[in-house]
Amino acid sequence: MPANALERYQSKRNFLATPEPRDGGLPSTGALRFVVHKHWASHLHYDLRLELDGTMKSWAVPKGPSYDSADKRMAVQVEDHPIAYNTFEGTIPPGQYGAGKVIVWDKGTWEPLGNAEAGYRQGKLKFALHGHKLQGRWTLVRMQGRGSERAPTWLWIKEHDGLERAAAQYSVVDARPDSVAALGDPSAGAPA
Repeated sequence: MPANALERYQSKRNFLATPEPRDGGLPSTGALRFVVHKHWASHLHYDLRLELDGTMKSWAVPKGPSYDSADKRMAVQVEDHPIAYNTFEGTIPPGQYGAGKVIVWDKGTWEPLGNAEAGYRQGKLKFALHGHKLQGRWTLVRMQGRGSERAPTWLWIKEHDGLERAAAQYSVVDARPDSVAALGDPSAGAPA
């Protein structure tokens, strides 16, 4: 991890006031981890975090994930978070950056489909998720000419893999609203 990889994350927070981790967490020695936080900040949104290069690459997704391949969910890239953030649940106090309640909405492992570092740099990251709620193949695509250099806009899209479902028939964020923090590793046969 580059020495300053968490600089933006740390500069936005007062760690004497917020329960969020300042840094920490060990990189995976096996499968890479992912987490999706449900975050009741000024507006309810979901935060997708993928472990890559010693941090959690992070995107704020206003509407949350969709199993419908026709849905292209806006995902605004935000600052990298420490790996220790994977287990964070709690309330960020009023007056602090991101104030509001945060839960671990989903967690598990992710598998790059191709070279993850190259895909991330080039703006097209294909991957499979193995979580309690999110399964199968997904893509993040960076939009050109949208957003600022500090907050690039991406689209998060469910791939056609036999697991997709029409939005009119199923909404994973509505059907499965609760935390999975107390559940074990989904690949180890933990109950969903």
